[in-house]
Amino acid sequence: MRRKIAQTMYLQCEQSGENYEFIEVAMKFSKDIRTNVFALKNNKTLKQTIEHSRYSKLKKETEERFRADLDKPLGTFLLELKIRDDQFYKKFLNKHGDSTYSIFGITTAHLLKLKGVYAYTSRDNLMYIGRCRDAIGKRVNQGYGKIHPKNCYIDGQATNCHLNSLITSDCHGVRFWFHPLESDSKIVDVERRLVRKYSPSWNLHKFL
Repeated sequence: MRRKIAQTMYLQCEQSGENYEFIEVAMKFSKDIRTNVFALKNNKTLKQTIEHSRYSKLKKETEERFRADLDKPLGTFLLELKIRDDQFYKKFLNKHGDSTYSIFGITTAHLLKLKGVYAYTSRDNLMYIGRCRDAIGKRVNQGYGKIHPKNCYIDGQATNCHLNSLITSDCHGVRFWFHPLESDSKIVDVERRLVRKYSPSWNLHKFL
C-alpha cells in the first residue's frame, strides 16, 4: 500500500513488507524547452558515423541515397531529412531521441552526494522507480535533467531521453522522491522489489 503524508511517501516492498520512507526533493525547471536536440551533434560527418559498428546496418542505404551528403555534419543532415519529412533520420536515433526536452535539477545541498532509491510521481500517481549507486545530484542534474545531443542517438542514453520527455510533458505535476541507502546491494534489491510490486508505467524494465 502506498500513502503520502505531507512531504513523505511510503513504499512497501513485496514479500518482506518493509516500508521505505521517501522524502520529497524540490525540482527546479529552466524555462528553456528544447526540440531537435539531436541536430546539434555535429562532431562527426554522416560518412564517419556509418563507419561505426552501431550504424553499419544503415551504411548501404545511406550511401545509395545520400552519397552527395556524406561529408555533411551528422546533426545538420538529419535535421534536413526531418524538414523534408524523410523518416529515415529516425533510424539514427533511439526511440525517444526526437522528443521535446527541458532542463531541470535538484538543489538540496545535503542530498546531492548521497545514493539510494528514487521515484517520480505525477499528480500523486507513482510513475517511475530507479536506483542510484553514485551521487543522486549527478544522476538527476547531469543525466535525466539535461539531454545532450549524443544522448539522442542509438548509441546514446535512451532512458534519459525517455524520462526527460515524460517529465517535460507534465513538469507542473511531477514530483521527485528519494530514499538514501548506503549499501549498493541493498539499493539494487530495494529497487527491484519495488518495481516488481508497483510496476510503474514509466519503467521500461519491470523485473518480472
